[in-house]
Amino acid sequence: YSSIDVFHLQGFVSDARAYWVTRSLIAWNVNDQDTSLFLYASRDATMHVSDGAIHGYDSKIELEPEHASLPDNVAEKFPFIRSYRTFRVPSSVDVASLVKCQLAVASYDAHARHQDVTGLQLPGVLDDMFAYTGPLGAVFSDKDVDLYLWAPTAQDVRVCFYDGPAGPLLQTVQLKELNGVWSVTVPRYRENQYYLYEVKVYHPSTSQVEKCLADDPYARGLSANGTRTWLVDINSETLKPASWDELSDEKPNLESFSDISIYELHIRDFSAHDSTVDCNSRGGFRAFTFQDSAGIRHLRKLSAAGLTHVHLLPSFHFASVDDNKSNWKFVDEAQLAKLPPGSDEQQAAIVSIQQEDPYNWGYDPVLWGVPKGSYASNPDGPSRIIEYRQMVQALNRIGLRVVMDVVYNHLDSSGPFGVSSVLDKIVPGYYLRRNVNGQIENSAAMNNTASEHFMVDRLIVDDLLNWAINYKVDGFRFDLMGHIMKSTMIRAKSAIRSLTRDVHGVDGSKIYLYGEGWDFGEVAQNKRGINASQINMSGTGIGSFNDRIRDSVNGGNPFGNPLQQGFSTGLFLEPNGYYQGNEADTRRELATYADHIQIGLAGNLKDYVLRTHTGEAKKGSDIYTFDGSPVGYTSSPVETINYVSAHDNETLFDIVSIKTPIGLSIDEKCRINHLASSMIALSQGIPFFHAGDEILRSKSLDRDSYNSGDWFNKLDFTYETNNWGVGLPPRDKNEENWHLIKPRLENPSFRPLKNHILSVFDNFVDILKIRYSSPLFRLSTASDIEQRVRFHNTGPSMVPGVIVMSIKDAQNEKCEMAQLDKNFSYVVTIFNVCPHEVSIEIHDLASLGLELHPIQVNSSDALVRQSAYEASKGRFTVSRRTTAVFVQPRC
Repeated sequence: YSSIDVFHLQGFVSDARAYWVTRSLIAWNVNDQDTSLFLYASRDATMHVSDGAIHGYDSKIELEPEHASLPDNVAEKFPFIRSYRTFRVPSSVDVASLVKCQLAVASYDAHARHQDVTGLQLPGVLDDMFAYTGPLGAVFSDKDVDLYLWAPTAQDVRVCFYDGPAGPLLQTVQLKELNGVWSVTVPRYRENQYYLYEVKVYHPSTSQVEKCLADDPYARGLSANGTRTWLVDINSETLKPASWDELSDEKPNLESFSDISIYELHIRDFSAHDSTVDCNSRGGFRAFTFQDSAGIRHLRKLSAAGLTHVHLLPSFHFASVDDNKSNWKFVDEAQLAKLPPGSDEQQAAIVSIQQEDPYNWGYDPVLWGVPKGSYASNPDGPSRIIEYRQMVQALNRIGLRVVMDVVYNHLDSSGPFGVSSVLDKIVPGYYLRRNVNGQIENSAAMNNTASEHFMVDRLIVDDLLNWAINYKVDGFRFDLMGHIMKSTMIRAKSAIRSLTRDVHGVDGSKIYLYGEGWDFGEVAQNKRGINASQINMSGTGIGSFNDRIRDSVNGGNPFGNPLQQGFSTGLFLEPNGYYQGNEADTRRELATYADHIQIGLAGNLKDYVLRTHTGEAKKGSDIYTFDGSPVGYTSSPVETINYVSAHDNETLFDIVSIKTPIGLSIDEKCRINHLASSMIALSQGIPFFHAGDEILRSKSLDRDSYNSGDWFNKLDFTYETNNWGVGLPPRDKNEENWHLIKPRLENPSFRPLKNHILSVFDNFVDILKIRYSSPLFRLSTASDIEQRVRFHNTGPSMVPGVIVMSIKDAQNEKCEMAQLDKNFSYVVTIFNVCPHEVSIEIHDLASLGLELHPIQVNSSDALVRQSAYEASKGRFTVSRRTTAVFVQPRC
């Protein structure tokens, strides 16, 4: 009987290969048709294997073999077990009691000999029997507070009330269960006390019945580091900044999602080094309320130029930064500044304290529904709530809507112990996605969540509504959105759109959703159900990041050799010495990149037809990336987030610095930096900019600065420095490229001066103003783009390194299309990435009344001002590494 003994590894059984999928069905991948199955249960978790037999169970139930396959609804929910055999649970069984027990199924052959034993995964049966749409969390009335906790596998639940965030236990109160929901009514005087749930539950990770102390999954307040839940009425007037209820009247105007542009910003980066912010507010929510700070002045300039949204990196309760500021450690930045630019001492100093400093991006969620305490002046009590609201209000009042970065795809921790495990203490094994052996999936970093389970989907949607209503957040960016089910995203969008100013104080129709639609890991190719991948999200109106245009502009991809060049960084036109093929190869690759960029400029539409570099006319979905994915995948321009850099990977300036020839001047690097930004700014779709792209921000070539401290992540809104050459970036993520990085950091010609930073910023502001000077750059439908946008330097005879894009409006004498722009009837944009001036004749654009855009006529960039158009021949002359915009004014 040794086959059964091998599973006696951790407690009773170490795996869970069987699935209890509905009240009456269990599925297991057993092959022998003569196999019989028994279900074993022990309420006290005393089961064990001895001499090949199972002992210590309370009940043993024979399961009836089913000859039919899994029902369609079950196979749709669990497609990866579609082929499993199914067994029926007798109708007389008290399933609600059994799911609270230690469980196992064992198989026996036709001679009643043991074959195998395994644990069960329960999400299917829990959804079937206990899916719940009623109240959860704390519900306040005039005299009482009702507490509700969904915990159908718990054997007992109590709530422990405490005197303050660190004070003694005051009282323990028993909850009662009804259909998997535990509840109790307590007097209103409990408001503002702190509490934890004590959940007695069988935990498969220890094979024991555990008593777990856990925060409320629907917490709206916390103590420092989430050690306790604060019992708070989020609607209390004491938590509202002045005029908070009227903020919906002050929201910046937003006619259409196609008018959106996004600036991605980390809360601490924004002000950690800003001396114009009160020292006690630097790095936190309150910094955004200092109306005359350097950072706010910078954001005002961007807002005045047309920028609409600021995307804030994670600001909910995450694990990696201590909320107690007194525990933080800091490096001596004055001493680090004295070190050589290519030294490894700076990174060693940062790494030595990186688990105890105040810095992390925050992609390690603990509780989704409460602002992060380390960004508040006081992590206990009301400060984090009030100050988050003040931040949203302050940004709205300077014309910027606020996007919240939400991380629903994974959790920081699991198991019955540890303060940063919450959900897995309350319904163990339910909230997390597990593989076919029962082990937690970690492809999203750690502890992947399972939105295919009803109550996970519900928690996500409820949390979004919490932030939309209670914090008046204007948009949501979904981290690793492809690890979330498409159905969850659709339900989230529908729930948010239903919000109204009259009822909720929020106009949900103005809240935009977008995310990372990467398709990888256990969810790839719909293996766990239809996931929210780039291609699957076509037609939803939800945006996804367009890595096609990013990689084509920059070259290669973030995971390949950093020297791979792209359209803007010198491929074919100015090689850097890294071999990417012979001259014919690189010319063809440059032309291929141009095709991909042009589809991106046309909203990345799957049905947009482009004459490619081969001369063939192809739809965007029939043009493929180098790895075989379709370039175009959207049905609407608002479904593409066009970008060249983000918080992940190198900054744009660092990308340009490593990919261009080592002898290229800083002036030319600045031109390339701006050219790349302008391709994004003038594209159809949603342009997205990493904070600092517009001021040459550097992280000293750090490719992953999530835990690299304030030092490598510095933003300088005084424009004195761009943070280039502050030492070799941290060893862990960068050492393999130090041999490339070190000589560049040590080369003084790579470092920009203040006049370079200001020049690039001026040009960035101009290009934003140009985007917002004409609705033709912000077309809202696929049909408008297909009708109006054309590319002219295409086919086999194209001039390498030049993209010519025209956008046509109704002409004065014709009515073949609606008039959108009252000022301009034609716009022509030319992107010249060549290291030399280009003159190009476009016969289709001859005899027009085109002139240089008035903003560029007054540009501080002399090379832009030299751009010219000769109507008789349709000849455009554009200086090296320049984006020129020509317009035809209406008479």
